[in-house]
Amino acid sequence: MKLPGPDHPITITQNPRRVRVTAGDIVIAESTKALTLKEARYPAVQYLPREDANMALLERTARTTHCPYKGDASYYSIKADGKTLDNAIWTYETPFPAMTEISGHLAFYPDKVKIEEVG
Repeated sequence: MKLPGPDHPITITQNPRRVRVTAGDIVIAESTKALTLKEARYPAVQYLPREDANMALLERTARTTHCPYKGDASYYSIKADGKTLDNAIWTYETPFPAMTEISGHLAFYPDKVKIEEVG
């Protein structure tokens, strides 16, 4: 486990805007409680609370990955509109202590879904 610091900063802030995630015309998640995670030089990622997602459209997959700063990630595919978007979502169900804020939240690959700030 590594801790964020000056050489690898990670910040988590409340996004003041509504964040909507869609696959085609289907809304997968929409929230006014999204968290914006900024990590080092990577693009910012929106983490939406699980309760603001349509979990009926999601299917857990066997894929897992490990981040030395955040912990072990689990993945979901999206099944909507007759299509499957494989491993389009990741989540840290039991993140490392420095990242507990993202527990219970979902993040989405922007090349698989549309993520937009609205309102």
